[in-house]
Amino acid sequence: MTVKERFTVSGDHLVDKVKQLIHEGNVRKVRLLHKEKTLLEIPLSIGAPAAAVGIMVAPVLAAVGAFAALVSECTVEVEKAEESDKQK
Repeated sequence: MTVKERFTVSGDHLVDKVKQLIHEGNVRKVRLLHKEKTLLEIPLSIGAPAAAVGIMVAPVLAAVGAFAALVSECTVEVEKAEESDKQK
């Protein structure tokens, strides 16, 4: 089962928030929304080795940084796996 959370962040804090969410490890998907429209969706695999995730995420973070420069505020929607899902 997944849990969805939403955060509203300013453009200058967007990259840091996405990095923080990715490093939590239980995140399945991150969506960036602006005025309720999905602008970027980042699927993440659960249990992937940290090094592989870091390599795959670097270009995505560059895109997030470019997006952040264009908006003053946006919503980050996160799908997280519950504890029981991670252990299966």
